[in-house]
Amino acid sequence: MIDAEFAKPPLPGQQQLMPGSSAEMDPPPDYGEATYKGSGRLAGKKSIITGADSGIGRAVALAFAREGADVLVSYYNEDEDARETKRLVEEAGRKCVLMAGDIKNAAHCRKLVEAAVSHFGGLDILVNNAAHQATFSSIEDISDEEWDITFRTNIHAMFYLTKAAMPHLKKGAAIINTTSINADAPSPQLLAYATTKGAIQNFTGGLAQLLADKGIRVNCVAPGPIWTPLIPSTMPPEKVKNFGKQVPMQRPGQPKELAPAYVMLASEEASYISGATVAVTGGKPII
Repeated sequence: MIDAEFAKPPLPGQQQLMPGSSAEMDPPPDYGEATYKGSGRLAGKKSIITGADSGIGRAVALAFAREGADVLVSYYNEDEDARETKRLVEEAGRKCVLMAGDIKNAAHCRKLVEAAVSHFGGLDILVNNAAHQATFSSIEDISDEEWDITFRTNIHAMFYLTKAAMPHLKKGAAIINTTSINADAPSPQLLAYATTKGAIQNFTGGLAQLLADKGIRVNCVAPGPIWTPLIPSTMPPEKVKNFGKQVPMQRPGQPKELAPAYVMLASEEASYISGATVAVTGGKPII
């Protein structure tokens, strides 16, 4: 597809309350509904995807389902968006389980894993994708509670879920974590978020080494600016208007442009890839 088919700044100035709604975005995000075609690369696989009600998570859920995987959709409280993800997964002929709740809570993370194993009969792929971010112009504006929420959502939950999943993951299983370009090029206005994304990259690298002898691969995807509900719900309208302009492609990526990276890392085609960071950044290098 050519670049002209994707929205470029200036985008309509808009703002939503957190956590945001996909249906209220202008233009609407492209999740690959009309374009993603599967080829059985994940046939029979069983997966958990956090934050899969919308954004990157929904695009990954759609792609996984069209590649033959069942999907447990973990989300906070965005019921309407989550139901649309479920519709897309089931339309592809796969099982979908919706589970609302707070992944900052370790007990809830354990319940997610238990539910996936109960409904699907096992677990092959864990995608730790859910994230919290907020914009602040100074460190004094970041409350202790905000710092804690960001870390508990973005990195603590990743630990809880991975630990709970381990008894069920067998040789050939894959763990995929969503980091960010902010891990290498931190935005000063996203101090807490960027710090957790650096932690995720290190968590991924260390865990990949720890689990190599078990035949379990661990990788992460580093998105650049991606057009998801997180953007209008966490950034001021003027920043939304110019979102994505800073990368060489001069536009935000669409969620569907992330999904192939997750599919590749989850598939047997990536049998010798572990501890890697796959950058999907619109031409902006990460080091």
